[in-house]
Amino acid sequence: MKGALGIISAVLLGSAAFVGLNSIYTISERQQAIVLQFGAPVAVKNDITKNEAGLHFKVPFIQNVEYLDRRNIGSETDSQEVVTSDQERLEVDAFVRWRINNPLTFYQRLRNERVGADRLATLTTGVLRATLGDVSSKDIISGQRAQLMSRIAQALNAQAADLGIQIIDVRIKRADLPQANSERVFERMRTERQQQAAQFRAEGTESSERIRAEADRQRTVALADAREQSEIVRGTGDAERNRIYADAFGKDPEFAAFYRAMIAYDRSFQDGTPMVLSPDSEFFRYFNNGAGR
Repeated sequence: MKGALGIISAVLLGSAAFVGLNSIYTISERQQAIVLQFGAPVAVKNDITKNEAGLHFKVPFIQNVEYLDRRNIGSETDSQEVVTSDQERLEVDAFVRWRINNPLTFYQRLRNERVGADRLATLTTGVLRATLGDVSSKDIISGQRAQLMSRIAQALNAQAADLGIQIIDVRIKRADLPQANSERVFERMRTERQQQAAQFRAEGTESSERIRAEADRQRTVALADAREQSEIVRGTGDAERNRIYADAFGKDPEFAAFYRAMIAYDRSFQDGTPMVLSPDSEFFRYFNNGAGR
């Protein structure tokens, strides 16, 4: 009898322990939980607006618990080809950081994080193609990267809100030209640079010619002004010289005649200069006698 009572007591204790264990559950700080009753959600515990980590109770065998991540989750998209507004093809992949901000909606629509990551990757691909297709490849590679990321995050947030997902950040990891297009784009860029260089050279040559022509004009004007001034000075000097000569010659005409004759002799009797004149020519009158008669 005692043996039977012992067995019954052990069974009862085991059953109570089993029921007790199925009546409690724990939630860590990194989790949020959805309590299901016959498969239908009846409660949400420790979502991002609350702090309910710890031990909780539920109805055994009737209720069960599904756990979702409370932390930020990172997902990467596969590399995809995007056609930009300037008709360039780029290989783009992105990194998305997100979290479950509405666990009930997330569970009803997606069930778990793996399905959520796949769905989010599909949405990200569509948003990337739509957003990057409106801008040029230059803006994607090195221009408006921060503004583009903000636009993509906003658009993705609007679509993911119905899934109980909040987008925290979106980053383009890589935006490269496909290998087949790299050489063609390089050639086009080189041609553009050559055209720019030719244009700069032409503009430089034009500017140089304009400056040189202006300098030549200024030089010609300066020389003309200088010649004009020199002619004025020379004319003034000649007039003054002639006046002085006239005054001097007027005081002693005989000396003036003698002086002019000496100058004529000096200019005429150069080495190797032949002259054919009569000895009694007027030119030699100062050789005939001392008085020049």
